[in-house]
Amino acid sequence: MKRMFLVTFQALVALLLMMANLALITNSTLAQESVLRSGPMVGYGEQREVMLWVQTTRPADVQLRYWPVDQPANASLSALVHTTAAQDHLARFLLTGLPPGTRFNYELYLGGALTARPYRLAFQTQPQWQWRTDPPAFTVAFGSCAYVNEEIFDRPGKPYGSDYEIFTTLAAQQPDLMLWIGDNTYYREPDWYSEAGMRHRFAHTRALPELQALLGAAHNYAIWDDHDYGPNDSDRSYRLRQTALQIFKDYWANPGYGSEGVPGVFMRFEWGDIEFFMLDDRYHRSPNRMPDTPDKAMFGEAQMQWLMESLVSSRAPFKIVAGGNQMLNPMNPNEAFSKYQHEREKLLQWIQTQKISGVLFLSGDVHHSELMKIAPKDFYPLYDFTSSSLTAGLSRVEKEGLNNPARVAGTLVDDAHSFGILRFEGPRTDRRVTLECYDKDGKKRWQHQVAAKELRPPEARK
Repeated sequence: MKRMFLVTFQALVALLLMMANLALITNSTLAQESVLRSGPMVGYGEQREVMLWVQTTRPADVQLRYWPVDQPANASLSALVHTTAAQDHLARFLLTGLPPGTRFNYELYLGGALTARPYRLAFQTQPQWQWRTDPPAFTVAFGSCAYVNEEIFDRPGKPYGSDYEIFTTLAAQQPDLMLWIGDNTYYREPDWYSEAGMRHRFAHTRALPELQALLGAAHNYAIWDDHDYGPNDSDRSYRLRQTALQIFKDYWANPGYGSEGVPGVFMRFEWGDIEFFMLDDRYHRSPNRMPDTPDKAMFGEAQMQWLMESLVSSRAPFKIVAGGNQMLNPMNPNEAFSKYQHEREKLLQWIQTQKISGVLFLSGDVHHSELMKIAPKDFYPLYDFTSSSLTAGLSRVEKEGLNNPARVAGTLVDDAHSFGILRFEGPRTDRRVTLECYDKDGKKRWQHQVAAKELRPPEARK
């Protein structure tokens, strides 16, 4: 009897110790969770380096541990970054000297303790395919207009943001890249005339739980439109545009911003054999209400010169030109490139005169999705794939807009939040892209395939 009591007592002590350890582990995990505000987010990726980003709620020591997916024993540690209030508690990690064409898993450490995430954390380096193999197949997701409600600052009535699960649906596609085409957050009236308010808005949107899985495993690249730049329909007259640019740089991990002597969020980058030209339609923009004279500009002379020269120098089979506003729609009643006819015609004529092949436009803004197609005389067809919105209120196309002659039949989606997918594949000599539109539930609404050889001037197809 005495021995039985002893065994029972020992078992009870062991159980209590186990429960105490579990409580310590749980409390430690919860404590680490409270330190993390958002991220990790994967930024740009090249053949030998990758940028990652994290935000904490208070000063903290942040570090990453990463390894090739097939070599878990071959792990490396990033430099340790201490976040501070002066820097919005942001941490950036530039991982260099990585082997090309390698997929990595990674972990997050806060204060030296592992902060486990309930979703996949991954990044990759681009392959060194040139002179060796055909270029890689890869998938690009894109979207615009992500509104996250915050009742105290929102307008009265029905919440404007909804269907946040679209980010979970998007992450399930496991895209290699995610392109944010503008209105990636929505400044409210108390935000856009103070730096503190603007930073609060970015941090609030970035912390959305449903967003984290997408940030953690796709390479994210971003440009802005009016709502993540300043007030509605804002332009170069916005008095905090320099502040807005700095905040945008702080919260995204792009490979570059503007060009020498020309500020902005525009940039150029490659993934595989495809080139992306991401435009800034706000920093240099003339007010919408100005007369449409040769001086009225959406992108500005310096950025337009940069774009045209970049397109001429590119040898990519597809040249993806992304802007916040629709680029080709002739019937857009609101903000669009068509409201800047002189600059628009200059670009389109340049593309034709210089016989630039492979141009494909991406856009957002209008709160519905569609594919536009125009056919310049004696040239190849030009496409503009618009994807909008991710979570902001939808805009149904009015009756007069349903018969838009430029819209590819069957591609209008104005009854659901949606995102776009571009799938690049095929050998180097026969590249093609499949354009797809998905709604928040993952239902494919339409697809349209374009071969690179279709986007060549007539004389180049022979």
